Amino acid sequence: MNRRHFLASSGSTVATLGALAAVESPELPEGKKPEAIRPHDGPNRIGVSSYSFWGFRRKELRSLHSNLEHAARMGFDGLEILQRQFESTDNATLQKVKRHAFVLGLDLMGYSTHQGFLSPDKDRRQKNIDHTIDCLEQAYQLGIPTMRVNSGTWGTSKSFDDLMAKRGIEEPLKGYTEEDAYKWVIDAYEKLVPEAAKRGVIMGLENHWGLGVTPEGIKRVVNAVDSEWLQVTLDTGNFLEDPYARLAQLAPRTVLMQCKTYFGGGRWYTLDLDYARIAGIMKKAGFKGYVSLEFEGKEDPLTAIPKSLHLLRAHFGATARPAPKG
Repeated sequence: MNRRHFLASSGSTVATLGALAAVESPELPEGKKPEAIRPHDGPNRIGVSSYSFWGFRRKELRSLHSNLEHAARMGFDGLEILQRQFESTDNATLQKVKRHAFVLGLDLMGYSTHQGFLSPDKDRRQKNIDHTIDCLEQAYQLGIPTMRVNSGTWGTSKSFDDLMAKRGIEEPLKGYTEEDAYKWVIDAYEKLVPEAAKRGVIMGLENHWGLGVTPEGIKRVVNAVDSEWLQVTLDTGNFLEDPYARLAQLAPRTVLMQCKTYFGGGRWYTLDLDYARIAGIMKKAGFKGYVSLEFEGKEDPLTAIPKSLHLLRAHFGATARPAPKG
């Protein structure tokens, strides 16, 4: 078949398929047309963050290989990796993790990283930009399509426990304002966007304290940078007041959703989240991506994580699986 004949045939095939799509289904009553396709009415794949296993520095659950095996055994579709969980990020280590995931039938679907740009020190901000580029390269080598990023915090709280006691609201450094912070963060992500595009890794700015404590803060940064390579990672547990309206504001830009559960009670706080309502918000927004479990309760993760999966499958999955015992 020569090129001209192939193109002509291909064109007619596309036209035929388009015509067939427009034909009414013979199974429908006469005169009734198919319903319009809704934004997203199918199931979301469900993954688990490695943080769910190791979150409170449980030494025996730090190994990503063991996290992958637990996730596969429990019935998850993928694993989101907390970057700090790697004891080494040399290429050989990354490739072994990627291979192990593939053999187990799991996607590596998210890379959760830390960076901080709320500093007047230009060299410090550049160090965090360089670190984030390193993380983007790691995500690329792992074959992970999206990476959680954040603004960082001011560092004026005594500890993370202190920050949580203040509901995530922190005073700026003396002599500076949030306007300074927005400039620093926007400038950093404008530099990072070409690096993300080069590697095909979408950065997702998370509602994760700092400038991310409000949806307006997230939107201001994402809208200012205005790139398809900087979108939103949405965490259900980080809006401590009026979560549903705030989640809805960010749903249209979300590329990965992290869902918190608190079996056994939360370490810093416990939210009674209505996942039926949250799933409805995300489906209305047309969110088709991964839901990633972040278990943050005091119960043994090996019993609480399967319960959490059952909860999320009931609202985001195709069908609810039998509830785990215990």
